[in-house]
Amino acid sequence: MDTEIDSEEKRQAVRASAGDRRAYAWLVERHQGAIHRYLARMIRDPETARDLAQDTFLKAFQALPGWRPQAAFRTWLFRIAHNRALDYLRRARHARTEPLDAVLDVPDPAPGPHARLEIARKVSQLESALATLSPAHREVLLLREIEDLSYDDIARALDLSPGTVRSRIARARAALLEALRR
Repeated sequence: MDTEIDSEEKRQAVRASAGDRRAYAWLVERHQGAIHRYLARMIRDPETARDLAQDTFLKAFQALPGWRPQAAFRTWLFRIAHNRALDYLRRARHARTEPLDAVLDVPDPAPGPHARLEIARKVSQLESALATLSPAHREVLLLREIEDLSYDDIARALDLSPGTVRSRIARARAALLEALRR
């Protein structure tokens, strides 16, 4: 994220924490896609992810008076989403399988039938490989590779040390590669 966007986000978050609902709507609009994608991939159920995303934004709104301007709003929001995902996974005791292509926002370049078949095969392989990862490994990969959070932001969002984040990402990548080779 560039500095201009960061400062506008901080301005809106400060206004929202003071009770400005328009500012909060701006923040929701800005982050709802990323939060939903993260939750859908973590719990592997797009419909439940929508509910958890709404819950994430409701909890964030209720907790806004406690948000500190020195904390990045995006990181703080992912922390809330992370907690919602873990709560759901604990309650569910299992992750249901949903095709990744159902939650990916991929533009359709109108590939031919052979290309579509190959894409579907690769998505299926990736989906199967991701399903073998533990939630802890899956979440660090999603936050780093899909949501493009920095190691420090992931550490803050998950309440881990940056070193732990680096080692989890390395282990998750190795486990994913191993699963893809099978």
